[in-house]
Amino acid sequence: MHFNPYLQDINSYQAGRPIEEVMREYGIAREDIIKLASNENPYGAAPEVLESLKENIHTANLYPDDSYYQLKSALAQKFNTESSNIIIGSGSDQIIEFCIHVCAETNREFKILQAGVTFAMYEIYAKLFGAKVLKTKSAAHDLEQFLEISKKEQPAIIFLCAPNNPLGECLESKEIEQFLGQISHDTLVVLDGAYQEYAAFKDESKALNPQRLLHKFQNMIYLGTFSKAYGLGGMRVGYGIASQEIIKMLHKVRPPFNITTLSLCAAFTALKYQDFTQQCIEKNFSEMRIYEDFFTQYNIGFIPSWTNFLTIKDSKIDSTQLCEWFLQKGIILRDLKSYGLNACRITVGTNEQNQKVLKLFKEFLDSMK
Repeated sequence: MHFNPYLQDINSYQAGRPIEEVMREYGIAREDIIKLASNENPYGAAPEVLESLKENIHTANLYPDDSYYQLKSALAQKFNTESSNIIIGSGSDQIIEFCIHVCAETNREFKILQAGVTFAMYEIYAKLFGAKVLKTKSAAHDLEQFLEISKKEQPAIIFLCAPNNPLGECLESKEIEQFLGQISHDTLVVLDGAYQEYAAFKDESKALNPQRLLHKFQNMIYLGTFSKAYGLGGMRVGYGIASQEIIKMLHKVRPPFNITTLSLCAAFTALKYQDFTQQCIEKNFSEMRIYEDFFTQYNIGFIPSWTNFLTIKDSKIDSTQLCEWFLQKGIILRDLKSYGLNACRITVGTNEQNQKVLKLFKEFLDSMK
């Protein structure tokens, strides 16, 4: 058989190991496993969301309203924009694929630009279309490097992940706005705000205002998701906010019914209970300080984070050894060797989970002596 030749240059995305796999491979009971590898909200969704799913389970046999009117209207109200400026995706990563699809050209070299270390799916989706993937020398977002490469290479798409996954660092909104003002109108700038709820809570200067940016720049799209702060990772709902021209083009490649009926119900209900989401975010940063204090006390290098995870980056610790050691104890962390980094990403869990992790971390450090 003949396959797409571009697939030869693509490594599959490595998701955090599932609980079921750890149960099988290590013989650990489900209740003894803590998954802190995929940046899921450990508190789950609001109770009202779960109730709405129970009440609407009888609709599972029906296709959803493909206009997604109810959810788009709620998002339009939240962001002070129009429903016609919004597209819904199966996770925000599906909209990333849409963006690459509509910008790819066959009659000239197709280029995208991203940070040295950032969300892996930008590169994977781009390579599916034979794109040349340009990266800054800096692992984190250095906008001077972005600007220099952009002026020289004229990429079709620039990806800015704010905050950045898997590092956790975050650009300031004024920096992004200044950057957008210097980019060619022919380049689509994708602002990936998957962790924006966390960044905006921690530091107002990091908060992005999609409506304000949309008013000033017609060549950008803001991406958001219900998978992180809203606790709906398993429901797979994301959204994009952009000009009507961009949204119209994205809809040309969107498959019908790309969100389930129950996913729509969950996302719409979650938007009505923002207090629960804010409580989850508050707990996240309270618990993150416990990790930061521990790492500081034991002189362990880490990257300051505006997300719901912390990334350990310390030359004294081999990330693969660390993750494997924890895995044998039933704790799933995320090794970042696949990103070319000797680093480990830890999702901030509940207090009970975090206390167990730090107790084991002390044991790991003692074993290294």
